[in-house]
Amino acid sequence: MSSPAWSKITTTLNTGAKMPIFGLGTWQSAPNEVRTAVKAALQAGYRHIDTAQAYGNEAEVGDGIIDSGVPREEIFLTTKIDNMEHKDVAKVVDESLKKLKTDYVDLILMHWPVSIDPVDRENQKVLYKDWNFVDTWREMEKIPSSKVKAIGVSNFGIENLKTLLESAKTVPAVNQCEAHINCPSTALVDFCKSKGIHFTAYSCLGSTGSPLANDKTLKEIAEKHNTSTQKVLLVWNMQRGEGKHISVIPKSVTPSRIEDNLKLDGLELSQEEMDKLNACQDRFKVCNEWLPQLVFRAPGTKASDKGSRDFYDKDSLFERE
Repeated sequence: MSSPAWSKITTTLNTGAKMPIFGLGTWQSAPNEVRTAVKAALQAGYRHIDTAQAYGNEAEVGDGIIDSGVPREEIFLTTKIDNMEHKDVAKVVDESLKKLKTDYVDLILMHWPVSIDPVDRENQKVLYKDWNFVDTWREMEKIPSSKVKAIGVSNFGIENLKTLLESAKTVPAVNQCEAHINCPSTALVDFCKSKGIHFTAYSCLGSTGSPLANDKTLKEIAEKHNTSTQKVLLVWNMQRGEGKHISVIPKSVTPSRIEDNLKLDGLELSQEEMDKLNACQDRFKVCNEWLPQLVFRAPGTKASDKGSRDFYDKDSLFERE
């Protein structure tokens, strides 16, 4: 790939739709910050915005889109169905559209493969006994294309994807999961690729205070290219996805940082540099187990068990093929 223009590359989903592989994430962004962040991102050149019902900021995202002055048809907009709304897909889709102030979203994801009974909204510890993510997917398949252009999933490991695909009439267009050099999810990425499912990486920069900030190899590569470690992390994900299989949605609410993250066109890592980053041994996850049903660990393990975090369902999360 010669002098890649990462900020302008789009990938073709299994629906035929075009999606920019570089976007803005809004998880953990306070509502009063998101409107400004979305406006700044779109005016800087971003054309992919990611939000979710659970983030509580869809209305702010919608306002930011309007404030930006960028035509809606030029923007790829993603939201997600909350865990407690799995039995009310049609209703919550309409609610999201109203908050986002749009007639349609380009992509809606099932946020987690866990169906929570809303009788316990505060703690989210009660599972439906008569419903699971397969039922939710069946309802998502019924959403009119006039309202949702594509459907997908988030936080699905290989085993859950296999279960879903056994009965799905529609193959998910996207699977959005955490992915960075300390949580590469290589086998999961490869599985998605084999099924025609695009992989979107969230928490692709790690998080505030994460080990990535002090990674020696990462720093050396960034210094060699006279760039930031953040840009190296973003390019690592997009480059290992060959500019089409992996997209990134870095989160920021600071306009200057939002604009700076976009300035990575032309940055290309050598194979030696990719190999060094692929060989990083440190391991951590930003998003860990918090639901009443295991998502990231092997069934029967505890967080304190040696090796328990090395599983994404029954698939090895961190080991490289």
